[in-house]
Amino acid sequence: MFLATDEALILSGGTATRPIGRVAPPPMGRLARWRIAAREIDWVPDLGTQIGSRDWWRGLATCSALCVATIAMAPGFHRPIVGQAPAPLTGEARSHERAQAIAPLALGADSGQRLAANELVMHLAEAPERPMMELSATIGSGDRLDRVLQRAGVSRDQARAAAALIEPVTEGEAIPSGTRIALTLGRRPSRSVARPLETMKLRARFDLAVTLTRTPQGFEMTQAPIAIDRTPLRLQGLAGSSLYRSVRAAGAPAKVVEAYIKALASRMSVGRDVKRSDSFDLIIERERAATGETRLGKLLLAGLDHGGRKVQLARLADDEDGQWYDVNGQSEKRGAMGMPVAGRVTSSYGKRVHPILGLMRMHKGTDIGAPYGTPIHAMMDGVVQFAGRSGGYGNFIKLAHSGGVASGYGHMSRFAVRSGAHVKQGQVIGYVGSTGMSTGPHLHWEVWKNGAVVNPRTLKLASMAVLSGAKLRTFRREVQALLAVKPGR
Repeated sequence: MFLATDEALILSGGTATRPIGRVAPPPMGRLARWRIAAREIDWVPDLGTQIGSRDWWRGLATCSALCVATIAMAPGFHRPIVGQAPAPLTGEARSHERAQAIAPLALGADSGQRLAANELVMHLAEAPERPMMELSATIGSGDRLDRVLQRAGVSRDQARAAAALIEPVTEGEAIPSGTRIALTLGRRPSRSVARPLETMKLRARFDLAVTLTRTPQGFEMTQAPIAIDRTPLRLQGLAGSSLYRSVRAAGAPAKVVEAYIKALASRMSVGRDVKRSDSFDLIIERERAATGETRLGKLLLAGLDHGGRKVQLARLADDEDGQWYDVNGQSEKRGAMGMPVAGRVTSSYGKRVHPILGLMRMHKGTDIGAPYGTPIHAMMDGVVQFAGRSGGYGNFIKLAHSGGVASGYGHMSRFAVRSGAHVKQGQVIGYVGSTGMSTGPHLHWEVWKNGAVVNPRTLKLASMAVLSGAKLRTFRREVQALLAVKPGR
């Protein structure tokens, strides 16, 4: 009965007892209800989804309203910006300003002071030339001295006479490209003739500067010798991941590095035997002028510390393209014992699964992985039978050697020799690439013996030469003098 009474009181709106359960919220106004409804609406829906729905049209309307409001409130794109400019000058102030100004030719160039003509003014038919002209010219690659002088304004006869006078002091060598020439041209009698060459200064040789001066009897040459220090340069360092790049980073020119690798290839496989921890040792011919210039020459000594075993090779001083000898005067010349490129073997001779075709096929050569652009050397003396594109081999070179031996080099990036050219062992014939059917930069090296394909690593060709007598004694003195050079000096 008590519960019934309480329920009756609650239903009747009485306050005698406190109801148990959810209390009804207080009544809300219309504005509050609108705010709650507006918060629940997605005013910026994704216009890329639910195209055509009510939410999509609402979002399109919102976007359109924002664009219209932005355009309506924009200040305008063609309305000029009002700036404050000074008032134009007039009267005497403008005259003073014009006298100190320089007006452009397009506006008449009528600025500056104006003087009235008097008896001291003489009218000239043309402006006089300068009595002397000082010029500077540069000799380009493959250029000649007389042609450079003629382009600078010297007459043909004087240019040839000056070049003929300097030619004997160059000792038969061409003046290096980039050599600068200082010229002084004199006064000419009329504009229809070339200016006479008064003086000319240039560096005819690395150790000689010359000056030509015009006299009534002709040109007179003055020579100024330049002191030269010919102490060789010694470079040492670790082979690292790439012997070629490490030696280049040490400061050796590209041709010297190629000669260095060629010398080592006669005693070992550069790509297979050289380790990261091995250290190289090079001695290069160097000339240092008193004026500050330095010139590097040929390779004098090639050394490598290979796991505690030192390889030191040198040449006779008067033998430019001869053999490399060790410190004992012995020379070993090899063919296929050394690889033609500095790298690592990635695929040997024999059957394998083709990396592109996925089929079991005979691999007729040896793949040597190397960085793009690494020089490729000829394995032996020979003649270039073919140099061009050859199917899956890409850029391909085939060399014919003595004894019925031939070698092929594929996937090159570019060639260094042409068909029919004679090459020597170790000569650069091309550069590593990835042309043809290739998965990356490498060299495909293939060898034939009497027309049959053979494993390049099993073909052994070598010859031995030994110095003796006076040549051996001279060679040892030269080697001892080279080994006394300190590194980096």
